[in-house]
Amino acid sequence: MEAIQEQGSAVDSRPRVLGIPVCVATMDETVTAVESLIQSEGNHLVVTADASGIVIAQDDASLREIYHAASWVTADSNGVVWALGRQGIKTERVSGVDLADRLLALSAAKGYRVFFLGAAPGVAQAAKEKMLLKHPGCNIVGTHDGHFPESDFEFIAREIAPFKPDILLVAMGIPRQEKFIQATKEIIGCKVAMGVGGTLDVMSGQVKRAPVIIQKLKIEWLWRTLANPKKIGKFMTLPKFWRLVRQEKR
Repeated sequence: MEAIQEQGSAVDSRPRVLGIPVCVATMDETVTAVESLIQSEGNHLVVTADASGIVIAQDDASLREIYHAASWVTADSNGVVWALGRQGIKTERVSGVDLADRLLALSAAKGYRVFFLGAAPGVAQAAKEKMLLKHPGCNIVGTHDGHFPESDFEFIAREIAPFKPDILLVAMGIPRQEKFIQATKEIIGCKVAMGVGGTLDVMSGQVKRAPVIIQKLKIEWLWRTLANPKKIGKFMTLPKFWRLVRQEKR
């Protein structure tokens, strides 16, 4: 398992995918690492880095800096796992939706306070109700939708802060969710904040996860695009990711 990096540390031994550091770890090791962050000092960002996010970071300096400053960066797509494999590095995919689910199970066991932020109005609350049934005792202390302008970032953060979450799950898409976390982490003061994309839609039942066979075939991206054509923009980053990785020196 990759050692947890100190934010802003000049020494970072994590392997890179197109310049973005990625932690090489199993799901179990990642959950252990995130729990250690919860128990440590400071406010930590966990990034779930997929191929589209890494492509966006190539042209978005602020997102790139956020990735480098994150305390933990998971390999959140098969494309990232493939890119690491080209470097001779074997790891498994640690997706945001699966990691978030594991953290809710951890909340049920340990009492960690969780806040859901993001998705359309009503979705976060529906996700909370579903997850309370799936993980009895998980401590989801509050919810808020993600439909607000960037000018309201500080206002929303001050609404969340009194809930004192240990874990903040932000489902507002890349790069908005990461930029919200970076801009408001000192206000909210949560131990761990993580951008989770469409996770609340899945947890609420609004969107169905791809069947297991589709996940095993490593074409969940195709399932998501066919199920929601609005994701075509994200799909179109995949050929660019493939091309850029192929151009990198091995």
